[in-house]
Amino acid sequence: MITSTFCLLPGIGRTSERRLWLEGIDTWSHFLAASSIRGISAGRKALYDNGVAEAHAHYSQDDARYFGVVLPQREQWRLYEWLRERAVYLDIETDSFGQITVVGLYGHGRFTSFVRGESLDQRQLGEELSQYDLLVTFCGTTFDVPMLLTHYPGLPLNQPHIDLCFVGRQLGYRGGLKAIEAQLDIARAADLHGLDGHDAVLLWNRWRHSHDEAARERLLAYNEADCVNLERLADIFYSEMVRRLKGC
Repeated sequence: MITSTFCLLPGIGRTSERRLWLEGIDTWSHFLAASSIRGISAGRKALYDNGVAEAHAHYSQDDARYFGVVLPQREQWRLYEWLRERAVYLDIETDSFGQITVVGLYGHGRFTSFVRGESLDQRQLGEELSQYDLLVTFCGTTFDVPMLLTHYPGLPLNQPHIDLCFVGRQLGYRGGLKAIEAQLDIARAADLHGLDGHDAVLLWNRWRHSHDEAARERLLAYNEADCVNLERLADIFYSEMVRRLKGC
């Protein structure tokens, strides 16, 4: 999808991009090979050629962070197929005072949890995050990422970011992560059904004040499900967005 994307050029939106595709200009290579394109002046074509060639060079160098800058936020879902194997799925939990209690990261086929008072510190979290070239969250734009950067200002969170909440809204999905999972038959363990962010706060309090090991394990399992299920949701949303955009 990314090498068919022209929304990184100034003045090109989805409508004009789709017009290019319909005229057979559906990849960067096709764009560069065309001596002229209907509706684009020679001067603007030369400007666009430079932009497309620059994007192609960064793509060839596997420079994911370049696209996090030049692509509008609502279009960064287009990077998913390319960067899927280098993606990290992130979710945080907080206490009743808005302090981070758990940060969960799922990537490279493994889940890692960082727990306050145990393993949660900027150095360890930063080392883990720096291994990934794409960040995937649900409401991370408005919650997880700002919260993390408030607590740990130096974290390497400069990757392209796909916020599945906003991708879902483009597709017509409403509600939180669990509600959308239910609509799409994305499963989680039976003992986690019905748990939400408020329950995560209560579980943390039981662990913090009573050293309830079962509460701690359930909290971490809840956080893990939130992270792991983001991968399945991203797969579904990406496929739906491609079909919708291309009219398939």
